[in-house]
Amino acid sequence: MPLITVDYTDRLAGSFDRRGFGLALNRLAVKLLDAKPEKCKTRFRRTGENVVGADAETFALVVVEVGIFPGRSAAAKAALSEAVLAALPEYLGAEAGPVQAAVQVGELDHLAYRSAVLGG
Repeated sequence: MPLITVDYTDRLAGSFDRRGFGLALNRLAVKLLDAKPEKCKTRFRRTGENVVGADAETFALVVVEVGIFPGRSAAAKAALSEAVLAALPEYLGAEAGPVQAAVQVGELDHLAYRSAVLGG
C-alpha cells in the first residue's frame, strides 16, 4: 500500500519523466499518508487512444489512481490529490502541450489485497 497506477497518452512517451514522477508520487504517499517507502508501488501504462472533450488532438491525458487501505481522512485523500496535480507539470516535457490530468484516491479492500517480494 499504496498501489498507484498512472495512465498516460502515448504522445507523452518521449517527454514524460515517468521514473522521476513515480519517485515523487512515492515520496508524497510517504509524507501525506504515512506510508512506508518500501510498500509504495507505482506502475505506468501507456494508452494508445484517448479522447478528451470534442477534440482528441488538443489534450494529452494523464490519469493517476491511488489505492490505499481504509482509514485515511477525506482531507488526507484530497491533500494527496492536490499534491499529485501540483507535482505533475515538473515531469512533463515542454513539448507535451496541453495536458488534461485527473487524480482519484480510493480505498483498496484490505481483506483481499496481498503483496509480496518474490524470488531473489
